[in-house]
Amino acid sequence: MDKHPGIGKNLLAAEHQTNYLEEGSGKPLFLLHGSGPGVSAWTNWGKVMPELAPHFRVIAPDIAGFGFTEFKADSKYDIKLWVRHLTGIMDALGIDKASFVGNSFGGALSIGLALFAPQRVDKLVLLGTPAGEFVQTPGLRSAWEYEPSMENMEKTMRLFPFNQDIITEEMIRTRYEASARPGAQDALRKLIPKPNSDGPTLVKGFPEASVAKIEAPTLVLHGREDGVVPPECGFLLARAIPKAELHLFGQCGHWVQTEHRTRFLQLVRDFCA
Repeated sequence: MDKHPGIGKNLLAAEHQTNYLEEGSGKPLFLLHGSGPGVSAWTNWGKVMPELAPHFRVIAPDIAGFGFTEFKADSKYDIKLWVRHLTGIMDALGIDKASFVGNSFGGALSIGLALFAPQRVDKLVLLGTPAGEFVQTPGLRSAWEYEPSMENMEKTMRLFPFNQDIITEEMIRTRYEASARPGAQDALRKLIPKPNSDGPTLVKGFPEASVAKIEAPTLVLHGREDGVVPPECGFLLARAIPKAELHLFGQCGHWVQTEHRTRFLQLVRDFCA
């Protein structure tokens, strides 16, 4: 069987054998993946890394418990561990400070780093990032309830983008293969609140008062039709973070970097230069 394209280099960080992808040279730019079944650095960023590599040293890790990084059943996966894991990756690579592009959960992790270790952060780009409090969306509910199969993967993935044409059989297959790894769904369920059997389920991100303390220049990107993390979260971040600007994409769901790839690349290159 061919090696999965998401398997790259390996290092040890926060006691986790960590898989990561790396391309290019220059100013360090971390790409942090979101959540969802079968998620990995490669599924989120594989198509944009070659376009950013001529401008930056691009590093896309699989966060502890996700993708092809080690999952430990006895570990408490929370923002403290994930921030420690991220700083451990930076230390292992000899990087004191970097810019971060975070998608959804990766955006929340970027916020956590900016709050707990602000000296490590240059600039932030937050895509479809949860913040404040909101009612759990069908996309997040489906991600929690997912059981590995090609059919279930397709059903879940179709809740993420606005344009259904971007979902290919290869995309479904590679994410399904990653989602079937032992422990993969367990890690995801530690991140997403269990849906209530009756009534709405509340999802809580960093509150407005916390994100207002972020010192780093921040670019907020959000899809107007995002059915996973509501656009109101993007508005909250742009309103609260002192040095923030917001770009709202029409006809766009949760995957800005895929659905509006050219514009995304232009914005990131200009903002993080």
